[in-house]
Amino acid sequence: MSKILLLSLRDGPLGNSVAAAEARDVMQATGLSNDTLVHRILESTDHVVGDLTDISGVIIGGSSLNITDPEWSPWQHHVHQQLAELIDGPLPVFLICYGTSWLTHHTGGAVSHAHAEDSGPTVVRLTDAGREDILLQGFPDEFTSLTGHTENAETPSSALEVLATGPSCPVQLVRYGDRVWASQFHAEMDAQAMKTRMDFYYDYGYFSPADYDTIVAGLPAVDTTWANLILRRFVETCFKAQY
Repeated sequence: MSKILLLSLRDGPLGNSVAAAEARDVMQATGLSNDTLVHRILESTDHVVGDLTDISGVIIGGSSLNITDPEWSPWQHHVHQQLAELIDGPLPVFLICYGTSWLTHHTGGAVSHAHAEDSGPTVVRLTDAGREDILLQGFPDEFTSLTGHTENAETPSSALEVLATGPSCPVQLVRYGDRVWASQFHAEMDAQAMKTRMDFYYDYGYFSPADYDTIVAGLPAVDTTWANLILRRFVETCFKAQY
């Protein structure tokens, strides 16, 4: 049976709990089940991507890591090495949030804090290239998603095709080659998923604690249908074995 690998980039005391929530979010968004989703946590330098037999594609979850940190830990260097091997391998890959910063940096682009977004809704607008992308066929030109990040892709490298932009963050979705995508927004999240993630990272700088109640109260009104469909389309594309 073909399966999708979810690779969680989580460490520390919260790592396993956040990763478990992340897996639930991905299954909710994609329709995958425990039978079709393989979940691995890259929680230390001792952990690797592992065997990819029977894996049709890879989803890489977000992380509290930052490209713009002045120094990287051995674990962060290890994470980057594992990600590089994946995107240069034969399988389709979808990176979420932190993966956009990493992919931008890895391919020679610039990452900054100029367009950070607090946890909550964001607007995503397709580019001309996005309208032609295999994952975005039939999408509206503009849709909403959920987000929360302290850094962003400032200047994508020439190796990246920008598929979507937005009024508060100019790089929302990119493609690398013909089988690697990265979204700045959380394509796996709905309102409950965002609240759960906010609870985990209450004091990590993704939002002001004073705004917590207001943000959470507004989450159910955010339509994540199209954002979630991107991830579902990715899974469908992987299972069609087009690569």
